[in-house]
Amino acid sequence: MRQLFIACIFFATVSSHGQTYIPAADAKVNFKIKNFGSTVDGSFTGLTGALEFNENDFSGTKFKVSLNTKSIDTGIGMRDNHLRKSDYFDVSQFPVIEFSSTKVVKDNASEGIVTGKLTIKNITKEITFPFTFSIANGSPRFKGEFKLNRRDYAVGGSSISLADELMVILDVSFKKP
Repeated sequence: MRQLFIACIFFATVSSHGQTYIPAADAKVNFKIKNFGSTVDGSFTGLTGALEFNENDFSGTKFKVSLNTKSIDTGIGMRDNHLRKSDYFDVSQFPVIEFSSTKVVKDNASEGIVTGKLTIKNITKEITFPFTFSIANGSPRFKGEFKLNRRDYAVGGSSISLADELMVILDVSFKKP
């Protein structure tokens, strides 16, 4: 009986804490912004960091991820090089964009809301956005999207051809390290 009690305590302790995951290679961080009236699609690659996750108890879920600003890709090399300069992402001085969650709430079986700190060019703002999640072969996958004002992060200077608001679209699978 004592062994059963110890096993139950061990199981409860393990199941109440999340497991650690890292972003899978196919993690997608995309964006859309209007420039001269047309929509520019782009992406960042190489998402790194960690996810603490327990699908049964979201109270301990934590995202801490970053990506390399130099990885920006809009499909046009000359534009990408311009976006790496100081009036946009200034990749030599600010090589990463970081996100660290402060609260993750599960709304239902496959949806939730995450709040956290987004840092771009050493400017940190709190953002909140909804997400969906699924589990496939033991690996969590999160999808979400949110709007940002590029001027809040000093990206793009005073460009009048570039819209202030952009959409960020996430499709991030995680795997065990």
